[in-house]
This record gives sequence, structure tokens and C-alpha cells, in this order.
Amino acid sequence: MERLPSWIRQHLAALRALLVLTLVTGAIYPLLVTGVAQAVMNGNANGSRLQEGGKDVGSALIGQSFTDGDGNPLTKYFQSRPSAGGYDPLASGASNLGPQDVLDTLPVPGAKDDEGNPDTGRQSLLTQVCARSTAVGALEGVSGARPYCTGDGVGAVLKVFPAVGTPTRVVSVNQACPATPFIPAYQGVKVECGMPGEDYAAGRTVPVRGDARAVVPPDAVTASGSGLDPHISVAYAELQAPRVARERGLGLDTVRALIGRHTTGRALGFMGEPGVNVLELNLDLDRLKG
Repeated sequence: MERLPSWIRQHLAALRALLVLTLVTGAIYPLLVTGVAQAVMNGNANGSRLQEGGKDVGSALIGQSFTDGDGNPLTKYFQSRPSAGGYDPLASGASNLGPQDVLDTLPVPGAKDDEGNPDTGRQSLLTQVCARSTAVGALEGVSGARPYCTGDGVGAVLKVFPAVGTPTRVVSVNQACPATPFIPAYQGVKVECGMPGEDYAAGRTVPVRGDARAVVPPDAVTASGSGLDPHISVAYAELQAPRVARERGLGLDTVRALIGRHTTGRALGFMGEPGVNVLELNLDLDRLKG
């Protein structure tokens, strides 16, 4: 070995180091960590899977929908927080739309998209929130109204022309004609409904707050950053409790007791807010009824 050139000895030493580190960090360490995890926290290590009747029905860490084949809420179940990725772990993520995203792209009747499908337009984040609030309100029998939303569940946004100076034309851009604008006039100018396909970019964008008081909680109308949040707020669970109790023929106190049983506290006692695990709660409801 000493007779080998120095550059060969250096390469052999590097190769030995590579093999040893690969064995330690690529095999021994992962096996050790996996073994400890399986022995000490088997459930968490295997994905916190939940079973019913001996079959996996989901994970306590991943949200899922409780809807029928057409996407309508199953009324005897608590509903999860909205998901921008359809609760798909492979599509985890948010919509990436920000608070300034308030203008819809109205669908043009008869038009096709690039793939030949009927044009469906694009909902802004504001309109998504308004539509969800309206739907939740209808489902729970409460007001779905909230600030910056029209009565028909879209963003209450005007385009004012010209962008600077005295208005001469005002359009409720998220309400497609022949809809009746949410306010009849703005600064003395009659408000028009939006015409699909018309370019309103030159106008000044004016969101209108209105005087509505939101009853539907924020987590019922906004998706989480991951799109996989398994929890809802206690307020959202309490809002749904009367419906679930009524649909299942249970006492409201019984349903509220189950909500309390599946409510987790703040992380480390001070971070975040208490949350209710929806899948665990719904499974417990099914067992109670069974």
C-alpha cells in the first residue's frame, strides 16, 4: 500500500470513507430510527391511521371530504375545512391567491378553453370566500353574509371609470349580466352588471365593505396552507352541531360532548388555537349511532 502513488491512496481513503458513511447514514441510522419509532410510537410512525371494522378509513393527520358523489355535503357528518387541493396528499398546497385577488374572470357563454371545454371563467379568492360562506350559511340555517360579499355570493367589487377623477361609469364586475348589481348607484352614477369578455382593466378597483356581520367562521371559508388540515375550529364545529344532532336524532348536548372529546388544545399550551379533529369526531358519531 505504501508503494502506491499518493493520489491512488487518497482516492482509496475517500472510497472507504464513502462506504462507511453510506453504511452508517444510509442503512444503520435509518434502521435504528425506524426501529425505535415502531417500538415507541408505532401509531404515529405508521401515519396515525384510523381504522373502522378492521379497515383503514383515513389518517388523523390528513383531512378528507364528507360529501356524496356530486360533491354535496353529507348532512349527518361534520364538514371539514375547504381544501385547495381536494385533500389529496399528492396535491398538497394552497391556492396561492392573496388578499388583493378580488376580480373574477366571468365565463363567456359559448366560449371554449384551450382544451375545448366550456369556458368556466375564474373565481377570485374573494368570490371563493363569499360562495363558501353562502353555501355554509344555507347548510347550517344561518346567515352566510359577510363584508365585501354580495347577496348572491360573489365579491362586492366595482370598477370605476375613469380611474382618476369624477366617475362617469361604474360596473359591478363580479356580477354577470343580467344580474342586478348589489348597489344601485355609486357617487351618483348608476351601477351596471358585468359583461363577460369585456376588458375592465383600465378602471379603478373599489371593493365595497357593506355592513354585513359574518356569522360563518373564517376556517369554514378559507383553505389551509397545506390543503390537508384535519381540524376545524371549535366555533365551526359548534355551528354544525345543531344540524348533525338533528340529522342523527341525537341530543345537542350529546353532540357537543363529543366535540369536546375531540378538541385538542394549543400546541405547547400557547401556540395556535384549539381545534377539532373532524374524522375522529365523525367516526365516533357513527359508533355512537351503531
